[in-house]
Amino acid sequence: MLIFIYSLLVLLYIISRFINDPFLSFTIGLVAALSLVISFLFSRGLYRNSGLVFLIVGLILFSQNDLPWYQLFFYFETMLGVLSLFLVLPFINSLIRVGKYDKNLSTFLEQGVTKLSKLYKRSFLVTHLLGLFLNIATIPLLAKSLKSTLHQIPTKTTNKFYSQNLLRAYALCLTWSPMEVMVSTSLDITNTSYLQIFPIVISTALIAIAADWILSSHKFTEELSIIPPSQSISMIKIKKKIYEMLLLLAVLIVLVSILQSSLNKGYLFSIIVLIIPVSIGWSIIIGKFKRYFQITIPHWKERTNGLSNYFFMFLSAGLFVDMLSLSGHLMFLQLTFIHLADKTFLLYVVIASFFLITSLIGFHPLVSITLIAELLSPIVFGVSNVGLTVVLIACSLATVMYSPYNLSVSILAEQIKMNPYKLGLWNLPFALFYILLSISVAYFISLFF
Repeated sequence: MLIFIYSLLVLLYIISRFINDPFLSFTIGLVAALSLVISFLFSRGLYRNSGLVFLIVGLILFSQNDLPWYQLFFYFETMLGVLSLFLVLPFINSLIRVGKYDKNLSTFLEQGVTKLSKLYKRSFLVTHLLGLFLNIATIPLLAKSLKSTLHQIPTKTTNKFYSQNLLRAYALCLTWSPMEVMVSTSLDITNTSYLQIFPIVISTALIAIAADWILSSHKFTEELSIIPPSQSISMIKIKKKIYEMLLLLAVLIVLVSILQSSLNKGYLFSIIVLIIPVSIGWSIIIGKFKRYFQITIPHWKERTNGLSNYFFMFLSAGLFVDMLSLSGHLMFLQLTFIHLADKTFLLYVVIASFFLITSLIGFHPLVSITLIAELLSPIVFGVSNVGLTVVLIACSLATVMYSPYNLSVSILAEQIKMNPYKLGLWNLPFALFYILLSISVAYFISLFF
């Protein structure tokens, strides 16, 4: 039932991007409303509570606008692109498992490591590579892989290692991942191409990584006992797997950029359309076509059945943001951003502060970025689009390191049995450093572009 309803909603959304028809939009609204009700029944925890708040406030604002009841069904489309991406991501997640990219990198992780600082760098690299494709599944996978070695180290040091290593590596890899929803959403807000921002965000990430590695060499100085590998390891094979992953990423970036330019329907939509055919094509290239479908279909069904939290919260948030914009309650905040339009650095600082505050009071960064898109709408094409994109990406994804309400922090906290607030606090200074670095880079770029 869940799979059918969610898939139908996404399929109708994709069709609607090519066919502009009021009846189709109304049908999408009806299916979205049905999805909202069903997902509420299966949602849990923070996602359910946040979704309820957004839904109730959204309905109150709708009633205040004196609109006919049927108009409600036209205000659920804001987040459908994001939800569509969540639905198709398992197709490329499975490809990494079919190609055994994750197993090879996990095996490589502890080979010949005698110092904790060296393990930090190697784990950082593995997390960074796997995070590009496996997304949030990277966190528990690496935490489990590291456990056998880190049991030698005092618990407090181990917990700091997990927090600072896995969360920072994961957050920084997302900042330049073409499949990350915050990246694609930022590109669509500013109408910027991925190739324009890629060299900037990856260079900024590399500077942040270098700074973190220098710090880690002073923080994590413990010696480690070498654990014999459970299986023989071929460095040639591992290098081959890494090159294959990078080639897959390059192919996806090129094809998405071409499709984005051809269709002119946004970066996020281009990613949604291409993930499945590119994944199937790659499975043929590596000779795993049959195996790919044996693993992918059950994995996709499992992941889709688990999307209720996202569907309930984001459909509710979409209604909330649309109603907030329609009601005019955002006008005073929009005026603030309009006044800051010619004060670029201060504008970037205010955007960063917005993400910091909302992330600490329970807003998902996707909700925050959708809300700030409305606030920036009067000035978005009057400021440097490249610089603004870099700031939106950096500030939204920095929350992955420190926000106790972010899924990455919550999952790691559960893995190591720690309070997510304390876990996030260990990363807050580095997150602020990365945000300030990105703002400075973006400001410098805005002087020329």
